[in-house]
Amino acid sequence: MPKIVACGGRDKTLQKFRVALQQADPDHIPLLLVDSEGPVRSHMKSWQHLSSRDGWERPKGAQDEQGHLMVQCMESWFLADVPALEIFFGAGFRSNTLANRNDIENIPKKDVFAQLEAASRDSRKGRYRKGSHSFSLLKQIDPTKVIQRSPFAKRLVDTLKAHLISA
Repeated sequence: MPKIVACGGRDKTLQKFRVALQQADPDHIPLLLVDSEGPVRSHMKSWQHLSSRDGWERPKGAQDEQGHLMVQCMESWFLADVPALEIFFGAGFRSNTLANRNDIENIPKKDVFAQLEAASRDSRKGRYRKGSHSFSLLKQIDPTKVIQRSPFAKRLVDTLKAHLISA
């Protein structure tokens, strides 16, 4: 079963990924998963984007399939499952203030946060806060809905499935 390790900031995550690559046994394949932090040009692969944006080079021994991008920010995935947001935040959540877009990967990060904060401002749980709400929400959204609207999410799931089948 895949194990997810939240590593903190981007640079720390890359450091931990490098260590995981060096220590991995043949039955385990470490994957790097970070926000793209901005739009990704359609022709770019994950490592190309990370090199262009962050100056990160693909670590020695890492394959293309081991570098994954979420979206401009993880919260974009929440917009794929508005009913889960409504349940999570409860009374006072204003889903009508959220953009109803299929291309959730192209919504600018600042817009995603502004929409979530505006929609949740008067909710039972209060205004959206990354640290307070993000991982609880991530557990509740429907991955099928996210995969349908996020090619990066689909790529990640396809990679995980391929490695589960071959294991």
